[in-house]
Amino acid sequence: MSSTTPRVLERRRDEGKPAARSAPTVGSGSTTLAIPLAPSNIKVIAATACPSTAGRVTRVAQDSVGSYPLVVPSHRSNHIRALEAESIHIIREAIAESERPVLLFSGGKDSALVLRLAVKAFWPARLPFPVMHVDTGHNFPEVIEFRDQTIKELEANLIVASVEQAIEERRVVEETGPRASRNRLQTESLLTAIGAHRFDVVFGGARRDEEKARAKERIFSFRDEFGQWDPKSQRPELWNIYNGRHRVGEHMRVFPISNWTEMDVWHYIEGEGIELPSVYFSHQRNVFERDGMLMAESPFLQPMDGETVFEATIRFRTVGDMTSTGAFESTATSLGEVIDEVSVTRITERGASRADDLRAEAAMEDRKKEGYF
Repeated sequence: MSSTTPRVLERRRDEGKPAARSAPTVGSGSTTLAIPLAPSNIKVIAATACPSTAGRVTRVAQDSVGSYPLVVPSHRSNHIRALEAESIHIIREAIAESERPVLLFSGGKDSALVLRLAVKAFWPARLPFPVMHVDTGHNFPEVIEFRDQTIKELEANLIVASVEQAIEERRVVEETGPRASRNRLQTESLLTAIGAHRFDVVFGGARRDEEKARAKERIFSFRDEFGQWDPKSQRPELWNIYNGRHRVGEHMRVFPISNWTEMDVWHYIEGEGIELPSVYFSHQRNVFERDGMLMAESPFLQPMDGETVFEATIRFRTVGDMTSTGAFESTATSLGEVIDEVSVTRITERGASRADDLRAEAAMEDRKKEGYF
């Protein structure tokens, strides 16, 4: 695994804009902070943990005037560390009230973040619970490769709940047609695995800013003996006091990063040097347009009449099935450039790129009531 020291990053920003005036400084000696006055032709040539700034990430920037340090504002660093502390507290609190916990890991950025937080919560001991992936069989190959490599590095126990197996055993019926998706079929495989292993706490990477159904769900989300969620019968969570009590056969879904935003996630990933699948960064891929989104051509998803396949430079904001995850055109090849893109968007990653959430106004809430993530 990568160390917790931020890695050296290289990126360009604001290409072609007028150069800034000379940047004034505040402070003296090693604690001097440079304050850029305006956008400029800046090349960020390094990122390090600076002891003189209490571990905040310091970038060394270079423009037409010269080189100077750019320090991440203390309020941002303090905010991220407060979120980290809250999340680790939630994980430890859930473990204290459980007997057989498990962590859901899809290989996406949010589950990678939760996995890093869980590792930190129990370091230097090994992860005290297994990791589970609900595999639809329609995943991006890059994501499966990343999943296996991450599990190998952590020496964690991986449980794969296979939707393909559920279809073969006729526990579920696969959708047909050009818009068919296995997304909803994941619920049966998830609940079957939870029951078979008798898991009583299931950690997930859902965030409240992603989607309105997730926005109203508690951090400790109670599920009945059928794995179902009742949004009208949720437990209060006053003063960060969580009620994890449940009877045999029931379980809790716990979401340690509920209070994080997409921007928080990317800043933390950058600061911690967390590895991610390559699909999150700009690359060339054959795509076609459907319902206002760029869908990747694959053996699982083919264009319909009138949909033309073309090669584009794209990346993905979220990771799901290849049949339901849309891409968008992007040239962002580094974490810094991804953060720049996210900072100016006004649509959540699920709202912008998940076809399964567009099937109905309450598509996510309907799935969650049935036992979905």
